[in-house]
Amino acid sequence: MRAQFVLSEIGVGLRRNLTMTFAVIISVALSLALFGGALLMRDQVSTMKDYWYDKVNVSIFLCNKGDVTTSPQCTKGAVTTEQRNQIEGDLKKMTTIVETVHYENADEAYKHYKEQYGDSPLAATITPDQMPESFRVKLKDPEKYKVVATAFAGRDGVQSVQDQRDILQNLFGLMQGMNVAALFVMALMLVIAIMLIVNTVRVSAFSRRRETGIMRLVGASSFYIQMPFIMEAAFAGLLGGVVACAMLLLGRYFLIDHGLDLSHKMELVNFIGWDAVLTKLPLVLAIALLMPALAAFIALRKYLRV
Repeated sequence: MRAQFVLSEIGVGLRRNLTMTFAVIISVALSLALFGGALLMRDQVSTMKDYWYDKVNVSIFLCNKGDVTTSPQCTKGAVTTEQRNQIEGDLKKMTTIVETVHYENADEAYKHYKEQYGDSPLAATITPDQMPESFRVKLKDPEKYKVVATAFAGRDGVQSVQDQRDILQNLFGLMQGMNVAALFVMALMLVIAIMLIVNTVRVSAFSRRRETGIMRLVGASSFYIQMPFIMEAAFAGLLGGVVACAMLLLGRYFLIDHGLDLSHKMELVNFIGWDAVLTKLPLVLAIALLMPALAAFIALRKYLRV
């Protein structure tokens, strides 16, 4: 097969169906940009989980005098020195799952509360004796929280056992929901792109039915006749893939590094790096090239019969 003939036929097809080709490029670009964005969102959630779950603690809050009348778990009174020492000793014995144990007294708890909520009206009414003592437990495996909760919840002197991961679950749940929504829109855009590709191929095959009929009569093979149409669709898809890659790169650049500059405005968030974006680009380009070519090949089996 002469490459010159194939390239000339591709050029003819693209010029004849310029508007539809442009629509294919845009729809492929948007759908694959959403696809890449969904993959990056999944990586971001995974990165944040690994980052934060490694830092969060299990907090064992102890009863104080104020909890005696307000908390059902503290009806036997405030924690005693013996109870506190017993809890600390038991925690330190759990060497297989507990990495570190830090005791925070009421004064330290009050100081941290003032640092975080000092500007709120309620902070002015809080006194150090109202703040609960606690043990901040760093686990070797955050998934072992239930072991600690079962061992200490309900003990005399223990007001509650809290896993700080619960605070992050709503955030991660929201991000996962956004990821699912992006995948749904991506699937819809891919369906639209495939329909446009099939329709473009059908129109192109119909407009060149005379030429393909002559080629069939002179003995040209089906593959020889179909190749220009398949290459047209693949070329349009590849352009859409390039646009999608550019959108992903620009999105990472403007959202995180510059523009909104989230990396500096949200320093507590561990954002994915450029390597995560760059590794997705070959997959996006491969899908952009193969999906239109496959759709065109299937469509030609029906519409390119002479």
